[in-house]
Amino acid sequence: MGSGARETNRLTNGEAENSLHKQVSPAPAALDNSLSDASNAVTDPDVPAKRARLQKELTFQDMYQNDGVFDEDDEDDSDWEPFQLPKCVEFEIKKWCCRNCTMTNLDCYDCCDICGEHRESKILSHGFFASPLAQDEDLIEVHGDVKGLKDVGSQESVANSSTAIGFDERMLLHAEVEKKSPPHPERPDRLQAIAASLARAGIFPGKCYSIPSREITPEELITVHSLEHIESVEVTTESLSSYFTPDTYANQHSALAARLAAGLCADLASAIVSGRAKNGFALVRPPGHHAGVRQAMGFCLHNNAAVAALAAQAAGAKRVLILDWDVHHGNGTQEIFEQNKSVLYISLHRHEGGKFYPGTGAAEEVGSMGAEGYCVNIPWSRGGVGDNDYNFAFQHVVLPIASEFNPDFTIVSAGFDAARGDPLGCCDITPSGYAHMTHMLNGLSGGKLLVILEGGYNLRSISSSATAVIKVLLGESPGCELENSFPSKAGLVTVLEVLKIQMKFWPSLGPIFVNLESQWRMYCFEKKRKQIKKRRRLLVPMWWRWGRKSSLFYFMNGHLHEKSK
Repeated sequence: MGSGARETNRLTNGEAENSLHKQVSPAPAALDNSLSDASNAVTDPDVPAKRARLQKELTFQDMYQNDGVFDEDDEDDSDWEPFQLPKCVEFEIKKWCCRNCTMTNLDCYDCCDICGEHRESKILSHGFFASPLAQDEDLIEVHGDVKGLKDVGSQESVANSSTAIGFDERMLLHAEVEKKSPPHPERPDRLQAIAASLARAGIFPGKCYSIPSREITPEELITVHSLEHIESVEVTTESLSSYFTPDTYANQHSALAARLAAGLCADLASAIVSGRAKNGFALVRPPGHHAGVRQAMGFCLHNNAAVAALAAQAAGAKRVLILDWDVHHGNGTQEIFEQNKSVLYISLHRHEGGKFYPGTGAAEEVGSMGAEGYCVNIPWSRGGVGDNDYNFAFQHVVLPIASEFNPDFTIVSAGFDAARGDPLGCCDITPSGYAHMTHMLNGLSGGKLLVILEGGYNLRSISSSATAVIKVLLGESPGCELENSFPSKAGLVTVLEVLKIQMKFWPSLGPIFVNLESQWRMYCFEKKRKQIKKRRRLLVPMWWRWGRKSSLFYFMNGHLHEKSK
């Protein structure tokens, strides 16, 4: 009786380990008894019920402390094999890629987490007029709005139009063969979205006319690129898929698309210089401003802007201005013309000390071999640059230099990847900002202006921005003046840095630099004075204001001096 009580106490006090040890090493007589008990337990049908009753009486803590108590009652597991365990179910996380910005989203969400576009958006067929929520009633309203615009574009207006468009559907065949998630940002959807927006706005077809497309000839390309580069692009027709760099792809149709793009740009430039068209927009791909003399890179195969510049000079233009507002520096265009005084290259781009792709385009890069000053780089030191900074740079750097250069023809390398919402550029230019920049450039070279599509990877941003630019080319007003046209601090510092370097080559920049530097010093002095004043106020105890030292409080804070004035 006493021994049984002691055994129970040991179990309840958590000493099961010792009791189990004794059970594992019993005396010979006890071993025979335990074996007979075990055989009886196997044959006894009430054993599972007793075991279940015992487990139900014990608490979770008791079961945890007495781990292994029930091992002796376990059934024979000699036939157990690992493969008999139920396999873990593999859950596949379903995702979808936004057709507007290409970003990846979880399947449980219907709208893109980055741009807010619905997964069933009709942006490819309706352009930026499509509702981002893909609601049918919104699309019906768009039908009604655009119908009136389509009626405006008659055959008579097309015949009298002065704006030419360069476009060929075969450029849509240039695409990455290997389908990835997310897809490559430079994709055929870019042209489709812009073309759909222009069609629904009644601009093209309608108010603009199209020029016939043709492929550029090797004789024209050799004036821009090396023979090795031209052959490396042509050889891609023999392969289903190939890559120049990890991000610059080609398929068997890419060489044709590149020749068509360059040919359209050359013919548009010739038509504008000769007077057959007042201005034009090249709706082309692949882009070109990263393509240098010997290499294809940055999604670019042939340098369309360089081809257009030389075609314009062949048609009679002596001085050509290339303005590049793509968010990336046009390293290829700069390389081609950095020793050429007849072509002025100006680029506004993110640089961030060389950390932003492609790393070139510092303010100190001004040209070489007697052409110093004919490369003007305005390198932004951060992202998020918007309309005010670009407008400020145009007013104080771009227009003064361009006016002094006095070009006969102006080309815009129009990348729209600095637009608000672009996944690569991460800047903040609005369609109105692009329209104002186009309007300012339209006053140069007698309005002979060619806009060539470069980058831009948010479909809604590039389609709305391109439409705003073409409306200005057609003679429409860019809208109201930009509000609060003051630059950011980083933007002002960048402009001052560029002015300090370029005023050595362009005398008209000297007075502008002196004026802005004096304003900057006044700003810094005023800001420092306010900080000192604020620091002094913090040093004076606030309770002096209501005590006997109130006059001293007001004196030290300068209130008495202000009142005496």
